[in-house]
Formats: sequence, structure tokens, C-alpha cells
Amino acid sequence: MRSDPSTPVTTLLLRWREGDRNALEQLMPLVYAELRQMASRHLRGERGDHTLQSTALVHEAYLRLAGQDPPEWQNRAHFFAIAARLMRQILVDHARTRDAAKRGSGACTLVLDEAIALPQKVNLDVIDLDKALTELSELDGQQSRIVELRFFGGLTIEDTSEVLGVSPATVKRDWLVARAWLLRAMTGEAQT
Repeated sequence: MRSDPSTPVTTLLLRWREGDRNALEQLMPLVYAELRQMASRHLRGERGDHTLQSTALVHEAYLRLAGQDPPEWQNRAHFFAIAARLMRQILVDHARTRDAAKRGSGACTLVLDEAIALPQKVNLDVIDLDKALTELSELDGQQSRIVELRFFGGLTIEDTSEVLGVSPATVKRDWLVARAWLLRAMTGEAQT
């Protein structure tokens, strides 16, 4: 996901930022496969009867992107970071809507496994995860963003460091602290 200003994706992002709405239409076919993979990662741990599919998640993210003023795109990695955040918001909105309809606790369940590198699989409710990330962002915004980019965006340590403008060593260090904090916040267990 390295960013090069001469790549078609970066060029289209810059054109879109400058007001060329047609650039978004040209951009989507170039990034669709990666967005679909990102959506699949988001939904991998969901229940079998979950009604939101990866294609629908990508399309909803596209509609939200198209319906807003484009951010000050920095590069390709920044685009995927924004897409990851949108997908997180969509999943949380979907879970809240479903919970409101059921008035129960049947919220969407995510499985945090290799993506967050916890010692064992931990089933988490997407709304609870969102609350924990919001709480973490109040304590340390950068750690919260790192979790969001790595877990929801599927970004590597290097890509995360590029998006945040910090060193890979800083990302690794904050990643370790953030995931230990999340494990404790979500399960009451401490990571060893």
C-alpha cells in the first residue's frame, strides 16, 4: 500500500480533492478489490446470519465517501485509513440499528484473532469494541488510531506508520500497549 504520487490512485485522489467528482468514479474500479478484502476482514468474525455482506459494506462506504466533501488526501494509505474508519462506523451503525430493533443483546460479534494478535480468539461485540476504542482515544488518540488502522483497515505496521507520520517502532510499541489495554478493557484479562 505504498504511496507514490505518480500512481493512478494517488492522481485520482488529488483530482477528487480538487473538485473533480468524476475522479471518484474512475477511482473505485482501481481500489474495489482491496476495499472488498478489507470489508471481508471486517465481517469474517460475524455470525452466519449477519445481514450485511462485504459487497454491501463496500457500497455503503462508497456512498458515504461520495456524499461528503473529500478530505485532504495525503496518499493511497490515507484513503484506505478513511475507508477503514467508514467501515467501522457502518458496522457500528448497523449493530445499533439491529439492537434497537431487537431490544436485545444480539449485537454483531467480531472475532479478534490474528488481526489484533491476541493470545487467543476473543469474541467481541462491535458496539462494545467501538466504545472501548472511543475510551482508548480519550486516553491515547494515537493508540486508538493504530488499532483502527490495523484491525479495521488491515494495514501493516509500515503502512500505519506512513498514515500516522510516525516511525514503525512507535507503531509497534503503541500497538502492544493498545492491544493489551483492549484485552483488559474487553475481557478483564491482562495480556502476558
